[in-house]
Amino acid sequence: MSDFRQQALDYHEFPVPGKTAVCLTKPAQSSYDLALAYSPGVAEPVREIAADPETAYRYTNKGNTVAVISNGTAILGLGNLGPLASKPVMEGKSLLFKRFANIDSIDIEVKHRTSEEFINTVEAIADTFGGINLEDIKAPECFQIEKELIARCNIPVFHDDQHGTAIVTAAGMLNALEIQGKDIKDAVFVCLGAGAAAIACMTMIVKCGALRENIYMLDRQGVIHTRRDDLNEYKALFANNTDKRTLQDVIDGADAFLGLSGANLLTEEDIKLMAPNPVIFACSNPDPEIKPELAHSIRKDLIMGTGRSDYPNQVNNVLCFPFIFRGALDVRASVINDEMKLAAVYAIADLAKEPVPEDVLAAYPNVSALSFGAEYVLPKPMDPRLLVNVARAVAQAAIDSGVAKITSLPVY
Repeated sequence: MSDFRQQALDYHEFPVPGKTAVCLTKPAQSSYDLALAYSPGVAEPVREIAADPETAYRYTNKGNTVAVISNGTAILGLGNLGPLASKPVMEGKSLLFKRFANIDSIDIEVKHRTSEEFINTVEAIADTFGGINLEDIKAPECFQIEKELIARCNIPVFHDDQHGTAIVTAAGMLNALEIQGKDIKDAVFVCLGAGAAAIACMTMIVKCGALRENIYMLDRQGVIHTRRDDLNEYKALFANNTDKRTLQDVIDGADAFLGLSGANLLTEEDIKLMAPNPVIFACSNPDPEIKPELAHSIRKDLIMGTGRSDYPNQVNNVLCFPFIFRGALDVRASVINDEMKLAAVYAIADLAKEPVPEDVLAAYPNVSALSFGAEYVLPKPMDPRLLVNVARAVAQAAIDSGVAKITSLPVY
């Protein structure tokens, strides 16, 4: 057993099992405290909420709670290991919500036989929470599940594996292309992988200005093209009218590569074929599609990003999801719409261009300086400005797009 594996197991087991707990927010020291907290005092907010459900935001914790919900069908890079096995990951998301945005989060793991059962279960409990973060649900079911829950629930529903990944990827890609002197409208993209994250990422990159005809997406059968008859409706959105069939065909002259697939699937010969000043985001975890050391030894002109924290330019969902929900909760948004997602993209991208304060550098003892450039295209997760910048941008976009019930911008 490796030292790190044992340390990870010990972290989750000691001093108490798990990573989250419940704390009290009201006094409970006297009999009178208990009379207020429970019977008979609790009857008063019950009557208020029965008369006006919106007052639940005044008298309960609904407005600052997010449910992190999974069925365990696509756990990290581990696959379909079931709901209970997903619990450490869901607890981890709850930890991140609290650590970065002071949002109280409850993890919920659902057993079900059909997607409809899952949807019905989540819909039935949704009113308990201020928002729902779906996690680690395999494609293509995740698309139907999220779409149905958005339609049925009056609180924000957000599948982070799709949209969180897409928002952070798009922000980093915009900055990397800018540094490389490329216009997103002219850039040719290759996306290796066609699951939920890949489809969401390329959809977001299109919304940022990329042209669909300049995107080549590949699944296990090769290039997704218009003459294939085995595509689901989501892959079909990225079917390119092309005679190219292989990764080597499409990567020749490409400006940007996005990997959301598996380890070591991009070769030295592949990246030699790319256009001058390429961008490579190899985001397979824990092992990227090509190791950064190898890629940099072949191409001195590239910008490289991965999903790992031990390399520059980590593409990390934590740059996004806590602050998306913070902004949405603070203005009581009914959904997280495209306007809010794009606001997050540009807020994250813009923050990377600002000078990095000393307290951020102090959180990364192996880094002496950070400035916008080839090894710093995204902010660091420990940057406290993310909370202010991203949450404010998301809240403002919710107000401007008419989905906020509170129309004054919170003070951050």
